Amino acid sequence: MNNPVLSLVLGRLLIAVVTLLIVSFAVFFATTLLPGDTATILLGQAATPEAVAGLRNAMHLDEPALFRFLRWIVGLLHGDLGTSYANEIPVAKLIAGRFINTMKLAGVTALFSVPIALSLGITAAMLRGSLYDRIVTILTIGVISVPEFMVATSAVLIFAVYLKWLPALSFANEIHSLSDMLRVYAMPVITLTFVVSAQMIRMTRAAVIETLKTPYVEMALLKGASRPRIVFRHALPNALGPIVNAVALSLSYLLGGVIIVETIFNYPGIAKLMVDAVATRDLPLIQSCAMIFCLGYLILITAADIIAILSNPRLR
Repeated sequence: MNNPVLSLVLGRLLIAVVTLLIVSFAVFFATTLLPGDTATILLGQAATPEAVAGLRNAMHLDEPALFRFLRWIVGLLHGDLGTSYANEIPVAKLIAGRFINTMKLAGVTALFSVPIALSLGITAAMLRGSLYDRIVTILTIGVISVPEFMVATSAVLIFAVYLKWLPALSFANEIHSLSDMLRVYAMPVITLTFVVSAQMIRMTRAAVIETLKTPYVEMALLKGASRPRIVFRHALPNALGPIVNAVALSLSYLLGGVIIVETIFNYPGIAKLMVDAVATRDLPLIQSCAMIFCLGYLILITAADIIAILSNPRLR
């Protein structure tokens, strides 16, 4: 790796760190602006003012927001996510099990969506301008135009209400066989696959088409090479960088879609935990879940930027 590439990579990493600090500031102060008093919500409306004041003092809610933010940042740097207000359990312990469930859902979604999207994107590029390419393009644009909650709601109405093939709710802790796993993950994975695959198909198709315009591909075509050989032997290896970049960017959409999907299907993941924490104004839990999502998004985006830099022929 030469010095220009190294400096660009380090620059992207520095931008990611600065962005994470800015996001942590925004997440903390956004949660403090939530309506309602946390102590009053935890103790109930019948609580005396003395009890509310005592709880606020015990949770340091009576301190200035800046002091609480600095204490929270210092705790994060030391790996301490704090203690849940509602459960009085370390936040890290609450998140641990839910994090595994969310990673399982993301992994199964990636396992299905990536091969499907790459296959459709590459074949659409190979058959550019054909009826097949137009159908894939129209369907892709249609899926992009539909929000996640609409896809999830439609899946529930079709497969759970009308056809009665799948349960409307997904209970990840009730998996005892392969059929149970399919029933639990079917609708969440279908919904997230729609969300992720559409962008991946478009970006993969564009990357392959751009590579097919290069002189060495045109030379292979003039030599009589077949279309599949041109794509898989010459174009695809050189388009691998942009394609991997497209996969990383598309998978980042999982972090937004999973919040809606886990809420609609009652899937026990981090997103559902964060939504439940908002109802109880459990600020440490909300902040920790939000930071995990932000960190995951920044990792994927930074990886996509670095891959784009390393795959740029001008920097080799």
